[in-house]
Amino acid sequence: MKLIVGLGNPGPKYRDTLHNVGFKAMDVLAARHGVAFESAPSDAYVARVRGVEGGLLLVKPLTFMNRSGGAVGDLLRFYKIPVEDLLVVLDEAALPAGQLRARSFGSAGGHNGLKSIIGVLGTEQFARLRIGVGRGDPRRDLADHVLSAIPPDLRPVVDEAVVKAADAVECFARDGIEKTMQVFNAPPPGGRDSTSLPPRGEP
Repeated sequence: MKLIVGLGNPGPKYRDTLHNVGFKAMDVLAARHGVAFESAPSDAYVARVRGVEGGLLLVKPLTFMNRSGGAVGDLLRFYKIPVEDLLVVLDEAALPAGQLRARSFGSAGGHNGLKSIIGVLGTEQFARLRIGVGRGDPRRDLADHVLSAIPPDLRPVVDEAVVKAADAVECFARDGIEKTMQVFNAPPPGGRDSTSLPPRGEP
């Protein structure tokens, strides 16, 4: 079984923010497979998808972004899932909106949710899938940008990226992280730009 963790913040205040695209990808997968989220033996909601390459356990931590690692560590131990079968799905302001980037390992790259998970697990050797949300106005504080509602002009791009992220999760479960990187890491139309460089510390 694969542990698929979408990062976000709980509660209606954060539901429709750029920081919660990881949660949104979990919601797409749950709806696609007709499963519902329920309480977990950790501070999280989980939904179990059966019949997909050994099954998926979809996770939405309820610990708030900066303490996501506690819930992830608890669930890995409870279900005895090796870290090699963990995939974390998160937002990435350093990528153009709509672009995906899968990696088999790497640093937190400035993302506090990923930093928390690395701190609890004691390793950077786990897969992650970043969903580009763009940096927005560079004069604006980054936290304000990612914690704001998804702007109307970005919504179609972000919604499409979330659906593609769900496709990428299924590819990871079926074919592994290397194949997922090959299929989903294509640069946006027109080629790379200055914001599509890998987050610091990632290959």
